[in-house]
Amino acid sequence: MLKVGETAPKFEAVNQDGKKVRLDDFKGKWLILAFFVKAKTFG
Repeated sequence: MLKVGETAPKFEAVNQDGKKVRLDDFKGKWLILAFFVKAKTFG
């Protein structure tokens, strides 16, 4: 688990348009990451 102030690990995800994006794509820019768990995908 990250702590406040720690650097985020490099990752790749799919955006709302289905395009793969990497954390490095946003280097030097502000970034807000929001994600939602799909219904019934856990426990």
